[in-house]
Amino acid sequence: MDFATIAGLIIGFGAVFFAGWVGGTDPHIVFGRYEAIILIIAGTLGATITSFPLRTFVRGFFGGFRTAFVEVNYHERDVISTLVSFAEKARREGLLALENEAAALDDEFMRKGIQLVIDGRDTEIIRKVLETEVSNTQELGSKAEAVFTCMGGYSPTLGIIGTVLGLIGMLRGLASLGASTNVAGTIGVATAQAFVATFFGIMLANLLWLPIGTKIKERNAQLLLLREIMIEGILAIQAGDNPRLLEEKLLAFLDPRERETEIEEGGHVATEPGFSGSGA
Repeated sequence: MDFATIAGLIIGFGAVFFAGWVGGTDPHIVFGRYEAIILIIAGTLGATITSFPLRTFVRGFFGGFRTAFVEVNYHERDVISTLVSFAEKARREGLLALENEAAALDDEFMRKGIQLVIDGRDTEIIRKVLETEVSNTQELGSKAEAVFTCMGGYSPTLGIIGTVLGLIGMLRGLASLGASTNVAGTIGVATAQAFVATFFGIMLANLLWLPIGTKIKERNAQLLLLREIMIEGILAIQAGDNPRLLEEKLLAFLDPRERETEIEEGGHVATEPGFSGSGA
């Protein structure tokens, strides 16, 4: 599980409920209006489903949750280490020597790329195949981001609709109040209940839907960087580039601070175990 996502949700929702507890908010008013919660969640889902083809929504919704809550098991440094070790072995023993290592990779993208190199495919064909894979992956990620961003836009609006419905019901009920009834107290409670829908609509949008959309966007950017590193490394292995030169080329993709750390540690060549490729 992604600790950052879990921690963020706990802190965010915890802060809201703590503020309500300190402020003396009656939990029976907030959570007693279950119809408001149903309106927000069901209405948001309905509006979002209307906005996308059903297949796009289903893949984006469930795939987006998985992207947000499942931690990526490898990073740029691991990928560079693996590619450099592959380049070193290929120069010593030839490309065919990579066949067992390629078969052991869990990452399908890297496994496919290395296998294309082993099979002796043309450079342009390899680049075209891998870039098409990247394009398709990025498109899926963009659609998932769009689904959650859309939900974040609809949720507050559904909250306002719920509040309007609550106020309509409150005003209608004023006509039936007797002369001895505590009108002020009744209006106060009814108004508070009416605003519960707005509360849930805004809260879910800003603590759940939009943050998940942003997390998906960030993960897509990270995945794109990883794929670019893989493509450059795979093509360099095919070209027979020197492992040290390959390492320098791939380190250029890293943040300058991480790059300096790698240089201080002496690089990756023959210093770390191979990358298993699990994750993403």
